[in-house]
Amino acid sequence: MPGEVVRGFGRGSKELGIPTANFPVAVVDHLPADIGTGIYYGWACVGNGDVFKMVMSIGWNPFYKNTKKSMETHVIHTFKEDFYGEILSVVMVGYIRPERSYDSLEALIAAINNDIEEAKLKLELPEHLKLKEDNFFTSVTSLSSAPSPTTASTSQTIMNGH
Repeated sequence: MPGEVVRGFGRGSKELGIPTANFPVAVVDHLPADIGTGIYYGWACVGNGDVFKMVMSIGWNPFYKNTKKSMETHVIHTFKEDFYGEILSVVMVGYIRPERSYDSLEALIAAINNDIEEAKLKLELPEHLKLKEDNFFTSVTSLSSAPSPTTASTSQTIMNGH
């Protein structure tokens, strides 16, 4: 699923120290019905760049008591600068756990860091590693440079930094 990265609430970077890129409600509302809330792992690519491991939260962010369902992606890579305005493409590979609330910000941060470590390990499995080379990542950038009516309706904006 590709989309343009734009500014979000800034909670991921500022409060958690874990920057995220967020899909808008329009994308979340159009997820397949069999994708439930929880923490997922997979692959992500910014623009025409390299493909990196990622973790993604889909749900209500119980700690923050969100009133709208969200879809937040943390790309497991240190970028030299923000990538607002770039196209972010993600492929969900597997499920880690259900979403839950935490008693403290520290407990939430610890859980996210555990999710990141679990994603790193699982994505090293041969069946997951081969998906890093999937032609989805090369076909998305060519589609995004010349959007058709179909692409324009499925390509959505992402908010970074939530």
